[in-house]
Amino acid sequence: MQKPDIKQLLQDRILIIDGAMGTMIQRYTLSESDFRGNRFKDWPSDLKGNNDLLNLTQPQIIEAIHKEYLMAGADIIETNTFSCTSIAMEDYKMSSLAYELNVEGARIARKAADEITALEPHKPRYVAGALGPTNKTASISPNVNDPGYRGITFDELVVAYKEQTKGLIDGGVDLLLVETVFDTLNAKAALYAIQEFLEDNNLDVPVMVSGTITDQSGRTLSGQTTEAFYNSISHVNLLSVGLNCALGAELMRPYLEELSDKALCHVSCYPNAGLPNEMGEYDESPQHMANTIKEFAKSGMLNIVGGCCGTTPAHIKAIADAMKNMKPRVLPIIESV
Repeated sequence: MQKPDIKQLLQDRILIIDGAMGTMIQRYTLSESDFRGNRFKDWPSDLKGNNDLLNLTQPQIIEAIHKEYLMAGADIIETNTFSCTSIAMEDYKMSSLAYELNVEGARIARKAADEITALEPHKPRYVAGALGPTNKTASISPNVNDPGYRGITFDELVVAYKEQTKGLIDGGVDLLLVETVFDTLNAKAALYAIQEFLEDNNLDVPVMVSGTITDQSGRTLSGQTTEAFYNSISHVNLLSVGLNCALGAELMRPYLEELSDKALCHVSCYPNAGLPNEMGEYDESPQHMANTIKEFAKSGMLNIVGGCCGTTPAHIKAIADAMKNMKPRVLPIIESV
């Protein structure tokens, strides 16, 4: 389905990205057998909680969630592939399924996006292939007694991310999103893998990156400030750079403002629905979150906005409604000396 260049749309208005997939999956209260399906009924490991496996065992649920976000106003939906690397899937002894999980995750999202676009052709929908950070870090030792030890190498990450990139593109994504970056070295491996794959196959797919400031220190888990994080990846031709997860919108504001001041590409923001309560749940209402984010837009800091942990279609609808008359952030013009 032919769609306008998303770069042109970003000049015209603030685009909406979807909300939390995990939060919506929890509402289905799926059992171990639901996760297993028929295909994996005899799998030796526990599979409950492997949300990405639902691309194979409960695809109708993932498609329904995508459609809820699309109908709520999302212009961009993320594939259900956050943990679909061979590295992360090793927790379930499913590394060999990584490519298939990415292909199917992309196909499900592609189908949902195309169906809703057909209903509303004036509002094209886009699919972003989600590449998560994996469950290992290339910059920090997991062993406090051996600071020099690393649980993963850059080259190993590149291999895994290249396989994921191939699966997502084969499944039909429009964009690639390296998200929830807590270790920039991991992100660099993902970006290297993406660039290498695109060059090898003569492809041009827009790439987005979204980091996460882990607490109010204003740093990523690997210790970088927002500006340092951006500078570390600014050599890549990015569609957007942004922040997601960890913090609610109000606490994210100073870091988003810093990124907006520095970034030469578009800026994205999809915060959590506040901070988790004592039960690990998120309490921030759709309207409160939308009101906070509207102030970001009035300050000229946004090009793409949505929600992360705890957000639902109700949050995305409120945010989309709040953005209707807001102007997008204007990319800075850097004069040559």
